[in-house]
Amino acid sequence: MKLMDYGLKPLDFNNAQALTHSTGVDRRAFALTSLISGFVAASNPLLAQATVTDSKGLVAGEVKVKVADGEIPAYVARPAKPGKYPTLLVVQEIFGVHEHIKDMCRRYAKQGYYAIAPEMYARQGDVSKLADIGTIISTVVSKVPDAQVCADLDAAVAFAKASKFANTERTALVGYCWGGRIAWVYANHNPKLKAAISYYGLLEGFKEPTLRPQDPIDYGDKIKVPVLGLYSGIDAFVKQETIAKMRGLINKSGSGSEIVVFPNVDHGFNADYRPSYDKAAATYAQKLANDWLKKHGA
Repeated sequence: MKLMDYGLKPLDFNNAQALTHSTGVDRRAFALTSLISGFVAASNPLLAQATVTDSKGLVAGEVKVKVADGEIPAYVARPAKPGKYPTLLVVQEIFGVHEHIKDMCRRYAKQGYYAIAPEMYARQGDVSKLADIGTIISTVVSKVPDAQVCADLDAAVAFAKASKFANTERTALVGYCWGGRIAWVYANHNPKLKAAISYYGLLEGFKEPTLRPQDPIDYGDKIKVPVLGLYSGIDAFVKQETIAKMRGLINKSGSGSEIVVFPNVDHGFNADYRPSYDKAAATYAQKLANDWLKKHGA
């Protein structure tokens, strides 16, 4: 990513420990009780090019998901026609469940999925008004434990099952940016997942002993869930040598996981509301994602 184009300082993910101001998690109150409206300021949205998918033929909106210590907000979109639809966990970018992630839920619902995007930062903070990505990471994202994320995704699956509109025996996950890392994390956590798709998720350099004890590269050869990695050829956050290493590991896993690298496109190429968007790459990546889900029974 050409970080200076966004007025940002380069981020050192290999020094993630320094980004973590505190490993404590305040369980007494939730920082977010409802989803972000619109787009996050730090994403520098180009609203004129942002895709807006209508909800015709869908039931879509905000819900509350019960978790171990309370409730977190989530966005759900599903076909309005009665039935039980395959469940798709949609995991947010670094910007939380803002309008683009809601739109991705509606796009998948149009394809026949029960798509649910729980807000993963509900306890740690509201990123909607933060000025830049570095601040988002240091004040919110660095404090989000992987174990908490996995438990909340488990809770989202339970919520979907209880709705009577979701077939949770056919659960898959798609994650973008920060959520792309979580695609690998949750696939390692939940071997019953039918499939996962990681859009340019971090593979290494974000470990922290208490909150994030492993990076995906630490267990790539042990993954049991088929994960499709969709990565950028130009990416300041994920090095090509790291992608090559991860590809070698997943080839040993027996999971059938694959990584596809799109040359000459930047991190965030699917984010159609951002300067990094690449329509050709995003369109082809979506086809690959759709085919991957169908291939693996999701």
